[in-house]
Amino acid sequence: MPRFDPVTHALSINRRTFLSQGAYGLGALAFAMLQGRLGAAAPSGSGARPAGWNGMLSAPDYPVKAKRVIFLCMAGGPSQFETFDHKPRLRELHDQPFPESFTQGQQLAQLQNRVLKARGPFTEFARHGRAGIEVSELFPHLGSVADDLCVIRSMQTEQINHDTAHAFMNTGSIIKGRPSMGSWLLYGLGAESDDLPGFIVLTSEGKHGLQPISARQWSSGILPSRYQGIQFQSQGDAVHYVGNPEGVCQSTQRLVVEEIKRLNGLLAEEQVDPEIATRIAQYEMAFKMQTSVPELTDLRQEPQEILDLYGVTSPGDGSFASNCLLARRLAERGVRMIQLYHRAWDHHGQLEEGMKSGARDVDQATAALITDLKQRGMLDDTLILWGGEFGRTPMGQGSGRDHHILGFSVFLAGGGVKPGITYGATDELGYRAVENVVSVHDLHATMLALMGIDHRRLAAKFQGLDIRLTGVAGEVVTDLMA
Repeated sequence: MPRFDPVTHALSINRRTFLSQGAYGLGALAFAMLQGRLGAAAPSGSGARPAGWNGMLSAPDYPVKAKRVIFLCMAGGPSQFETFDHKPRLRELHDQPFPESFTQGQQLAQLQNRVLKARGPFTEFARHGRAGIEVSELFPHLGSVADDLCVIRSMQTEQINHDTAHAFMNTGSIIKGRPSMGSWLLYGLGAESDDLPGFIVLTSEGKHGLQPISARQWSSGILPSRYQGIQFQSQGDAVHYVGNPEGVCQSTQRLVVEEIKRLNGLLAEEQVDPEIATRIAQYEMAFKMQTSVPELTDLRQEPQEILDLYGVTSPGDGSFASNCLLARRLAERGVRMIQLYHRAWDHHGQLEEGMKSGARDVDQATAALITDLKQRGMLDDTLILWGGEFGRTPMGQGSGRDHHILGFSVFLAGGGVKPGITYGATDELGYRAVENVVSVHDLHATMLALMGIDHRRLAAKFQGLDIRLTGVAGEVVTDLMA
């Protein structure tokens, strides 16, 4: 037998040795959990785990009505008075002093301490569908699908400036580093697609009212970066460097990916870092995307009648119409969250020209997306949200309207919402939501409920706090649900 050495024995069991050796086991355990080998680690409901659920939630809290979300984000804040909230009384007061009783002591953006005059809608409205939903004449195609729309006319938000209002609409918070809506869905539910990211973002722009947007709007924040949104380019190659360099075949690329995966696995055994698991997953995803992305983005595969339905004249031209068609193709392939930004709605001036131009950009394609999904039997489990980060004032600002947070309109379609209804109302001049008010947190809570998730139970620990999309607020608006 080897001779007992008391000095060696003492060194082998001291605190420093214990901690260094224990870290390897903890690192391996953490890596296994991140890879899903130990199952879900977050609270969940008691029902069976549906097909396609592979995230941190093991089972739904509510019946699953929507499997995916398409968020048509009208960046800049379209005017509700020229879209879905008809105010005849405001038209009567056009260019007259706006009643001070509405605005006294209220927060305004660029109209603070100015003489306020009412600005009536410049468009006419018509009733559409069985319920007679009033829609602006700027959106005739959306009027034709009114029986599929669930129009909310009583939205309110807390942020009056663009960047923070975008952040609030996307993350439920203005604090930087909070996960976006799509990241929460990936974290909770996982991705259905094996060869495409589960959260994809596309952008387009109009001719007027362009408002910048930042990548933090689709950030994963405090969650591991594997849950962040991936921006696809709307023109040219959707993903940069998706092809192999000249002289590198796919089998060689596969060997490189496998070796990198092995090396990252060794590192994961030594360090407790969730980003290592992200790196492993993203190398594998990038390899698969070399095949999936070119096929996905080849819109020339679509029949001419579909291109005409969306109003696509040049497939892949970066337009909102092309992006809507691409969104349908992404939905077909199991992408969980698809977000389309159209930058065309910040109309502090040239409201009439800007609204007409923006409506031409999005009206036909949005209606076509709803129609196309419905014809394919996908609208029932695809939730569409259309709207901006806030609305516009019933008071004029030169030839435009200022930002407004106390009452604006959005609409939902598909995914388990009641079709062909309007919900909530603003006062007679459209200044404030006064009936069935819906906050951004309420909207998020309702959308999560349609996905089968109790918003109070989808959380992640950060600095000792339970972080949620809805924070400590939000109520599910059951009246919106079919």
